[in-house]
Amino acid sequence: MTNIVISGYYGFANAGDEAMLSAIVGSLQDIIPDISITVITGNCQMTRKNHHVHTIHRLNLFRIAAALRRCDILISGGGSLLQDVTSERSLYYYLLIMRMALFFHKPVMLYAQGIGPVRSVKARQAVRDVLQRVAVIGVRDSESKAELASMGVTVPPVHVTADAVLSMHPVDKRIGYYLLGKAGNTGIGTRVGIAVRDWQGMTEYKDAIARAADELQRTTDCHVVFIPMQYPADVETGRDIASRMATRATVLTNRYSTVEFMSLMGCMDAVIANRLHALIFASIMKVPITALSYDPKIDSFVRLIGEKLVGTVESVTAEDIVADVKKKLALGRISPEVDAHMNHLRRQSLRNAYLALRVLEGRAGLRKRYTESKTGQD
Repeated sequence: MTNIVISGYYGFANAGDEAMLSAIVGSLQDIIPDISITVITGNCQMTRKNHHVHTIHRLNLFRIAAALRRCDILISGGGSLLQDVTSERSLYYYLLIMRMALFFHKPVMLYAQGIGPVRSVKARQAVRDVLQRVAVIGVRDSESKAELASMGVTVPPVHVTADAVLSMHPVDKRIGYYLLGKAGNTGIGTRVGIAVRDWQGMTEYKDAIARAADELQRTTDCHVVFIPMQYPADVETGRDIASRMATRATVLTNRYSTVEFMSLMGCMDAVIANRLHALIFASIMKVPITALSYDPKIDSFVRLIGEKLVGTVESVTAEDIVADVKKKLALGRISPEVDAHMNHLRRQSLRNAYLALRVLEGRAGLRKRYTESKTGQD
């Protein structure tokens, strides 16, 4: 049996990270027979229930070490784990897990990661020292590859793939319609979803979204639905923006699974978001997006699918949001160009699992040659 340990930001009710784990687990199970997966998580019960894997709590370093000693590969990913903008402490945590695997001479793979920004000189040195020793690196965009090069990571092969979530299939929209009905949002009218996060105490972009939502409801007779990608933080963000509106909106207040989030996105006619995986979910479900950015990862994804940002959290205006959403609603679907880009990105996303398989096959070959050489000596 092949034993795989996966490290990432799991068990914290973040829809994007949970979707990444679902995608990674599903892709590995599809191509690697007889596999056992153990996930390092912040909530063992939640992760076991949602993903049907073995779990270890992220602070139980003794059990993590024991699992790494037994494993065939450590997969670190996906998402933006190696950055020091939101937390320098978390960067050193993920590097520690990799160091532990390397101590036991286990191969390490970075799976569809977004690298950086890493601003501290000390942190950049630490990232370089560890990543020079890993087996293979898959990054989700060319900017991440360039960041690795600028830090001096030269030894492992670096492959530009795509976000792990892009390997997922569309889901049944009836799930989303049922959830919307439970929240009191019924009927067959046009729906505009909004999925945004707080960012560094800024409020101007919230005011812009609120004014845009009011204008869209007045002029297109649409329903506005706030969808919380991280629970409960995004519920409060949705309530905050809704409180700034003159018209009424639906604020979803429950915790949802990956499938439920994707289905909810599929029930929208357009989605306004600064949450990366809200944009990805909507695009997988073939719903047009209006994207505003707070981070280079948003810029990268929007560029990869052939779209354009409507603005940033510092610069976006209500008028720009309204104009972009109305254009998307008039089209009634994602453009053929975006659809073609999404199909390409799906294939690129699946490459991550095949990179892991290649590492495992190489390790199995080394074990076989070692066993044969020992047998010959005997």
